[in-house]
Amino acid sequence: QVQLTESGGGLVRSGGSLRLSCVASGSRFQVYRMGWYRQTPGKGRELVAHISNSGDTNYADSAKGRFTISRNYAENTVHLQMNSLKPEDTALYYCNALALPITHLAPSDFWGQGTQVTVSS
Repeated sequence: QVQLTESGGGLVRSGGSLRLSCVASGSRFQVYRMGWYRQTPGKGRELVAHISNSGDTNYADSAKGRFTISRNYAENTVHLQMNSLKPEDTALYYCNALALPITHLAPSDFWGQGTQVTVSS
């Protein structure tokens, strides 16, 4: 299995910045893609950004120009730098990895526990 551990959430004023980090751990697995999703009460989980092994990135329209996703491939970590934060960015942010543990036949999605981001106006 693959465990994802997030850090970096918190409370920030509108216009401020936060940096989220996530590390993937476990025994003998291959990561194909890592990213971040977010969820607010009563709404489904939505993509914020993800980055493939080739470095290709995909951002939600709401994140473009403000958020930057990056990876450290050697350490199986992914970071999300969030600038110019707005109250509507308030959500529980989940780390996601598309990975193939050696015990599996096909890649699966793995999720972290979530880290809260709250932006005050």
